[in-house]
Amino acid sequence: MRVGFLMVISGPSGVGKGTVCEQLLKENLDIKYSISATSRKKRPNEENGKNYFFCSEDEFKKMAQEGKMLEFAKVHGNYYGTPKKFVLDSISQGDVVILEIDVQGAMQIKENYPDAVFVFLLPPNFDELKKRIVKRNTEDIETINLRMKNAENEVKFINEYDYAVVNEEVKDTVEKIKAIIQAERLKVVYRK
Repeated sequence: MRVGFLMVISGPSGVGKGTVCEQLLKENLDIKYSISATSRKKRPNEENGKNYFFCSEDEFKKMAQEGKMLEFAKVHGNYYGTPKKFVLDSISQGDVVILEIDVQGAMQIKENYPDAVFVFLLPPNFDELKKRIVKRNTEDIETINLRMKNAENEVKFINEYDYAVVNEEVKDTVEKIKAIIQAERLKVVYRK
């Protein structure tokens, strides 16, 4: 029987978490991607129900109060969270569930679900990270500076993670994460 587990992938804004996760899903590894809910505005290239479940701040707060979130946090002025039911059902069926979340959310998961596998994506350097954020062309300079400041703080949590992967080339990063998934599935002592 396949062993299911939760894999948390996080790192600074602009490091390429979304791109890496998108490529992982194309590899057909019997993994599922957990779609987060957010109160932030939808970007032009995003789809509701595919990239995020977009909702109002009031709707988000209601879900959190009803205990329907695995974790949630306010980041960059918006709420982000992981709907609980899908994740727990998938793990119980033997699937690997990928959560692409920020460091704040990852620390909540670690506290509540310590058997999860934690992967921190790093940029090659902070100059490259800033270039990636600017290239998205979705934030003003004030927001870019806030994201860079937050990135410096988030990197301080790297020792809380099981793995650190530098995302220089997406293809190489995906191969490294595939190797992590394979290694975790082959462990003799399975996660609870």
